[in-house]
Amino acid sequence: MTVSPYRLARVRPLDAAAAPLPEQFFVRNDAVDFDGADGRVWTIVTTPFPTSAGNQNSPEREGWQVGGTVGEDQFTFLAPCAPANVFGMAHNTGAPGRALPAQAFHKAASSVIGPGEAIKLSPGVGYVDPEAELTVVVGLAARNLTLETARSAILGFTIGNDVSARDAQRSDELWISAKSPDTFTPLGPWIVVGLDDAGVAISIVHNGTELAAASSDDLGWGVDEIMVYLSGFMTLQPGDVILTGFPAECRQITPGDVVVCRVGGIGDLRNPVVAGE
Repeated sequence: MTVSPYRLARVRPLDAAAAPLPEQFFVRNDAVDFDGADGRVWTIVTTPFPTSAGNQNSPEREGWQVGGTVGEDQFTFLAPCAPANVFGMAHNTGAPGRALPAQAFHKAASSVIGPGEAIKLSPGVGYVDPEAELTVVVGLAARNLTLETARSAILGFTIGNDVSARDAQRSDELWISAKSPDTFTPLGPWIVVGLDDAGVAISIVHNGTELAAASSDDLGWGVDEIMVYLSGFMTLQPGDVILTGFPAECRQITPGDVVVCRVGGIGDLRNPVVAGE
């Protein structure tokens, strides 16, 4: 039976007390219209990642019990999960990408930030691009998936921004210094469960100007194939994310910019760009 798409988000109450481990809760919304009144009222749910230590709900308290409802004026959206692993796919655009073997790269989990948080560019970082990407959120531990079972390990999809320092990328064969600086992986604002990811539009809005869009159909290797490839040599963990590739137009970002990554059926991921230390 096909289940209507719904959204899951990881949020922090605005009245959260300062603590070594700040509060976080998972919430769900089933409204079709994300921007309507119903789309802004969320139900508190248990974590969708029960085996992931980094993705546990905080203890319940007044106003934040499972089954209760909260409005968007009561919380801040965080990155929709705290992944143990963040993967990206290299050269994954169209026929040229598919002509090469599938190849993943790793991004540090510490590079993840949420919607609205600032992308920080350190002095001398050089040319930096954003990349809006349809992003898989793994729901179950998975190893040796097949094309027939690949979807069983997917919880849903979010938006990822694979921020990339191009000067560093040219000198670093492993791309670690180009892809893993702090703040270089914005994720969010939520996970859409049940999304039909075929042919969804992918684009970037740079300082209010929407750049040329593309589609998830323009990726060289599809979602199912990527899941088979990655799980063939490692166990994917609940909460892991996989940025599938960027087929659209991008533009250099500098401090003072605002970059919006847009994926059809999910929404917008907006982040300002600032100068880092």
